[in-house]
Amino acid sequence: MKVLLAVAEAESFAGGAKLMGMSPPSVTRVIAGLENRLGTLLLARSTRSLRLTEAGRRYVDDCKRILLDLEEAEELATGSSVRARGNLTVTAPVMFGEQYLIPLITQYLTEYPEVTVNALLVDRLVSMVDEGLDVSIRIGELSDIGLQAIRVGQIAPVVCAAPTFLDRVGRPTEPRDVLELPIVMSSASTLLTEWQFRVGERALSLHPKPRLMVSSNQAAINAVRMGWGLTRVLSYQVAEWVDKGELEIVLAAYQIPALPAHVLYQGGKRVSAKVRTFVDYCSSRLLADPALHAVPLG
Repeated sequence: MKVLLAVAEAESFAGGAKLMGMSPPSVTRVIAGLENRLGTLLLARSTRSLRLTEAGRRYVDDCKRILLDLEEAEELATGSSVRARGNLTVTAPVMFGEQYLIPLITQYLTEYPEVTVNALLVDRLVSMVDEGLDVSIRIGELSDIGLQAIRVGQIAPVVCAAPTFLDRVGRPTEPRDVLELPIVMSSASTLLTEWQFRVGERALSLHPKPRLMVSSNQAAINAVRMGWGLTRVLSYQVAEWVDKGELEIVLAAYQIPALPAHVLYQGGKRVSAKVRTFVDYCSSRLLADPALHAVPLG
C-alpha cells in the first residue's frame, strides 16, 4: 500500500522508488504483484505518463485511510499520544457554513497542521455514509440511525423586515397579514418557502406569493435590509442585523418551536483523532455562541 501511494504521488515508478528508498524494478514488481492479487489494473501506463485507473483511485483512498488507522493503532499500543492527521470531510448548510463553520475550520487547521479539510456547503440533506462524510452540521429533527449527535443549539424560523419598511406599511399583527405585504423569499430551503406559525394550540401553514424570489438566503436578507418587504429566515442568519437594529422580527407571538442544531459524526469502536478533535473543537465553540440558542420571542 505504501509503495502504491508513493508511485501515485510521484506519478512515476522511478519517483515512487526514490520516495521509498527502493530500486525501480522492485517497485514495479510490488505493483504488478498487487494488481495480480486484486485482479484489476490500478495504474494505467503509457510511454509518457502514469495515472491511476478508477479502481486505482478508490483503492488509493482506502489505502490512505487504512494506513492512517494502522498508525493510530500503533501509537495507542505504544502509549504514544495519537495525533490528528489526514483529510477530514465536513458538510453544513451554505449560510451556516459561511458564517460559522469556515471560521472554525481555519482556526482548527492552525492548531492541527497535519489535517486537511474538504468542506461541502449545500442546502440539501446529505447521507454521511453514502457520500463519505466525517462530520455534518444538521439543523432540524434527526432521522439518521447509527450516527453520534451532539446538540449545539436551537434555531427558530423567523419573519423579519427593516424597521423603516414596517414604519411605512405597518407591522403585521397576525400571520395572515403577511399575505397582503410584499414578500422576498429564498428558494434555498422548504423551511423558508412554507411559512408555518403557531396559533394557540394549532399549527397554521401559509404559502405567500413572493414578489421577489431569490436562490439564496443571503440575497433575501440583503433585499429586506434595503427596506423592501418581509422575508422568513432562520434566527442565526439575521442575529447580527437584529442586534444592530437594521432588522426587526415580527409575529414573534406566533413563532413555531425552535429547531435543534447538531454536530453529527459516525461513531464506532474507535473514532479517529481528526474526527474527535474537530467535533470537540466545533461543539464547544458553537455551544458558547448566543446566536445559536434561540428563545421564544412571544
